[in-house]
Amino acid sequence: MIKRWLFIKILVVDDEYLIRNVIKEYCQSEGYKVDEAANGEEAIDKVYENDYDLIIMDIMMPDMDGYEASKEIKDIKDIPIIMLSARTEEEDKLNGFDIGIDDYVTKPFSPKELMARIKAVTKRNSKEQIIKLDKIILNNNTREVTIDNKSVELTHTQFELLYLFLSNPNLVLTREDIINKIFGFDYEASDRTIDAHIKLLRNKLGKYKNYIKTIRKVGYKFEYKEK
Repeated sequence: MIKRWLFIKILVVDDEYLIRNVIKEYCQSEGYKVDEAANGEEAIDKVYENDYDLIIMDIMMPDMDGYEASKEIKDIKDIPIIMLSARTEEEDKLNGFDIGIDDYVTKPFSPKELMARIKAVTKRNSKEQIIKLDKIILNNNTREVTIDNKSVELTHTQFELLYLFLSNPNLVLTREDIINKIFGFDYEASDRTIDAHIKLLRNKLGKYKNYIKTIRKVGYKFEYKEK
């Protein structure tokens, strides 16, 4: 059985109910816990009362706009903030970054794009991230891996590879995908280099090594069928 514990709680702040609801539904579908606020003042009150891992903040709101609310929140707690706005001027974005926001998304926005931005920000700031597949448990916060309740020592590259596979079960990853996600777009590596890293990771997985399937002339897939 595939399980993820993301322990990530998001506060969505927007005076428009429909927008809050759309964001809430998409976030919940990704496994996040979601709280809502209809204005900046309500958001500040909730920040005093709760611990959030991320805030999605609209700029254009009555009484207290997103800039002022974000500035006050940053003075209270260091919480990552993604700002939403129909404003597209560069100055508006710079104003947001000046007060410490982490990302800026313009309206109308694609929910899929927003989810990608959320994942990027929470990955950088997440307090705990654990992925469990069968008897393989990966803790991205402590950088520990256990297999059959026994600790397994992995190199940095092997850990990143396993994280990539466990995060994308049953998805074919090309060698180019793996290079870009693990090493970066500017890294020059041959297919043989990737194959060598995969071989070493398979050895570390022991009896679970066959979960990593070779897709001929394409790449690899972490194949797992829920029992």
